[in-house]
Amino acid sequence: MAIRVALIGTGNCGSLALRQLVEDQRFELTHVWVSSDAKVGRDAGDLAGLEVTTGIVATNDLDAIVAAKPDCVVYCAMGDTRLPEAMADVRRFLSAGINVVGSAPGVLQYPWQVVPDKYIGRVEDAAREGNSTVFITGVDPGFATDLLPFALAGTCQSIQQVRTMEIADYATYDGATVMFDVMGFGNQIGDLPILFQPGVLGIAWGTAIRQLAAGLGVEVDEIRDSVEQEPAPEDIDVAVGTIAKGTVAALRFQIEGMVKGRPVIVVEHITRLRGDLRPDWAQPAQEGGSYRVEITGEPSYVMDVCPTSRNGDHNYAAILAAAGRIVNGIPDVVAAAPGIRTTLDMPLVTGKGVVR
Repeated sequence: MAIRVALIGTGNCGSLALRQLVEDQRFELTHVWVSSDAKVGRDAGDLAGLEVTTGIVATNDLDAIVAAKPDCVVYCAMGDTRLPEAMADVRRFLSAGINVVGSAPGVLQYPWQVVPDKYIGRVEDAAREGNSTVFITGVDPGFATDLLPFALAGTCQSIQQVRTMEIADYATYDGATVMFDVMGFGNQIGDLPILFQPGVLGIAWGTAIRQLAAGLGVEVDEIRDSVEQEPAPEDIDVAVGTIAKGTVAALRFQIEGMVKGRPVIVVEHITRLRGDLRPDWAQPAQEGGSYRVEITGEPSYVMDVCPTSRNGDHNYAAILAAAGRIVNGIPDVVAAAPGIRTTLDMPLVTGKGVVR
């Protein structure tokens, strides 16, 4: 029997998740929720960019979705700039007996020692009330910062450091809120956006640091972060607009999980809006962007992951990977014990059901 699924949010990730939900016979799409009035009433097939009519039209009525009680909700609504609202939405679904898998709120990937226990307790209470489960994942933070490093670490006899990296050109990333409000592209040098306010990086990627630490069996004493900004040498046109000369056009930030004074777990991001900016920073393994896992130990590893797609560039392919990880996790989330679940306690998603 197909699993009844509703989708919340049809942005970059949600629209790609929707495509699979329409086409994958393991799932029966029940509802699509949208935040934009302009999308209300549009068919799910249209919103997914497919030449099919599903008969499921977009709504902005969350109450109707809760009342319909699908088996699972795929939650891809914005969480970066509306964390309290996203957390409240998840609790509402869980307490109603609806399982949740999605890309937000990111802190639920591994919230322990990242957010106060009282907020974790509220989510766990809602899950117990509804006998339901929540699993939040993505790419980075996500499988590039947990699943892949764990797979390599499991072959090592000793480890001194695990480093995960995203090295990407974001010129084609079509998400103004993330680009401007969250990451601060186009800002004056030194004008720090949401992401680089004190402690925010340690929360945003603290989930990855803490989950890796738990899987490796080490105690992180402190999380440190740092950021560098690079100005545009001239005006640069990108998908979300024009980045003026002298404003932020490249970023390098790093989050370090310190163990007994040493950076044992490191997450590093190098984000450019043009490939020739800061050539001294790490370069991707393929044109445009890649992910990298570096393990220093016995043995040591460098693994580059290069997402591609017939339908878009590296940025599209990375978002597609996040959507695939989310949707393919639905059967295991529905079957899991109630509560917050993470990569550490979810079964390995093997790709069963996606060979076509």
